[in-house]
Amino acid sequence: MNITIISVGKLKEKYLKMGIDEYVKRLRTLANLKLIEVADEKAPENLSQAEMEAIKVKEGERILAKIPTDTYVITLEIKGKQLPSEQLASQLDQLATHGKSKIAFVIGGSLGLSETVMKRSNFTLSFSKMTLPHQLMRLVLLEQVYRAFKIIRREPYHK
Repeated sequence: MNITIISVGKLKEKYLKMGIDEYVKRLRTLANLKLIEVADEKAPENLSQAEMEAIKVKEGERILAKIPTDTYVITLEIKGKQLPSEQLASQLDQLATHGKSKIAFVIGGSLGLSETVMKRSNFTLSFSKMTLPHQLMRLVLLEQVYRAFKIIRREPYHK
């Protein structure tokens, strides 16, 4: 399976990089993994709604440019569907069974995703109704993808 994680912004925090590196290392034996960072737009504190939308549109264009047409897209959104780990594993397994071996997970920037990226999505996934830092979501997502592969393979990581 080919898993791509597309995220907005450069990861700066050392502790997050270390955690991400660990799960990338673990996943390399289970899937072809690609991490793509697209540039974020500078967003001052007091933005109008129109300015926020313009930023999301620019970031969205960068995201969409990284998604091949034959890729199944899962966007991470607060209003997405919340799944237990076993169900995420089942969904990934079903996608592979039905010939959808290219999957892209998309993590938006601090303002979220543009309407065009959300329309391109095949499935919207939420990890929580709480707002979490988009940089932290990379680590959480990688851990859950790793857990899903362990569940699929019936290996003892998931308890």
